[in-house]
Amino acid sequence: MPSATPILYNQIMKDLNHPRRNNEISALDLIRRRRSIRRYTSETVTAEAIRLLLEAAQAAPSALNRRPWEFVVVTDAVRRRALSAIHRWSFMCADAPVVFAVLADAGASVHWVEDTSAAAENLLLAAAGLELGAVWVAIYTQPEREELVRRLLEIPDRLRVLCLIPVGHPAESKEPRSQYDDRKVHRERYGQPWDEHPGNGRSSP
Repeated sequence: MPSATPILYNQIMKDLNHPRRNNEISALDLIRRRRSIRRYTSETVTAEAIRLLLEAAQAAPSALNRRPWEFVVVTDAVRRRALSAIHRWSFMCADAPVVFAVLADAGASVHWVEDTSAAAENLLLAAAGLELGAVWVAIYTQPEREELVRRLLEIPDRLRVLCLIPVGHPAESKEPRSQYDDRKVHRERYGQPWDEHPGNGRSSP
């Protein structure tokens, strides 16, 4: 792993206005760089990188700090191929050198979906910071998909399966983007158009 990658990872946690140094990117740049990457090279993902991804995931917020998440880290080729056959959009699990199964103890928190989703997004952002490619493969809310993953990975019945996240060194490139759309933003009440420069003389009804 390049020596700069821990610096990139640490930047995730820094203030958005922190001055940049060489090989660092801002948090907003990192968010824009996070893209769904489905093609990977044969290069392995190091144990150090896997640890950093898991640290980022578990830095997520959770209701009452219950932290209901658990993770299965899958590197075995046979299991990865089996996961790739779960449904039509999990095919990339076969080629990714590591797949994270994001699990949750639903009995620990009624907000397990929100909590584990935050953890999964942190993992995706950290992957972008480490110059790795990753993608969210949905499992929840399809019970049959959850059951297939549960059987393949020997997951206890008490745990839910939110998603799979294949991770690898990218074999495709996508431009950063934000997808910002001010039509989806409302001022003060729904239906009132957002104005980035209020006080410009226009009155609000």
